Amino acid sequence: MNELRDYDNANIKFRKSLKFTMLPVLSWDFYAPNYEDIKHLEEDYNSLLSLVSSNSWNIDPSIIDKKLRTDKNIIVVTDTQLNIVFATKNMWNMSQYRPEEILGKSPKMFQGELTSKSTLKIVSNAIKEKNSFEVTVVNYRKDGSTYNCCIQGEPIFDRNGNVVNFIAYEKEVA
Repeated sequence: MNELRDYDNANIKFRKSLKFTMLPVLSWDFYAPNYEDIKHLEEDYNSLLSLVSSNSWNIDPSIIDKKLRTDKNIIVVTDTQLNIVFATKNMWNMSQYRPEEILGKSPKMFQGELTSKSTLKIVSNAIKEKNSFEVTVVNYRKDGSTYNCCIQGEPIFDRNGNVVNFIAYEKEVA
């Protein structure tokens, strides 16, 4: 036991001989510019997993994870009547809308005069036939400016084979 006491005393003596001042962690200024984005991605992913579970989606969650985190897509989920029931928080970066502003509305709210009717027809037919689609459309931001939006959409089936939702993976393109 004396050996440990001797060791502790030697350690204390050594540390006192050092010429630096210890600062408490509370005094440090941390800077994490991506912290909010990472936090939002995690919240969005957990919300999507909740949708997968509550609606019995027949989908591999790793696909959603890849589309959200790796591919950095905006994800919009609608019900079978095409009313938006979920949108990721990164939607603001593309459309200037916050997710809570678009819930219950139709994705048509992003369309306008320059949106191609023939492209919308492709989307409409794919939805009616319960098929996947990929198109690029001219959409409108909240301030009225336009952007090109690449949309990969697909129906989401439950474990019984019924369509329960539609999901769109969206990204602004040049």
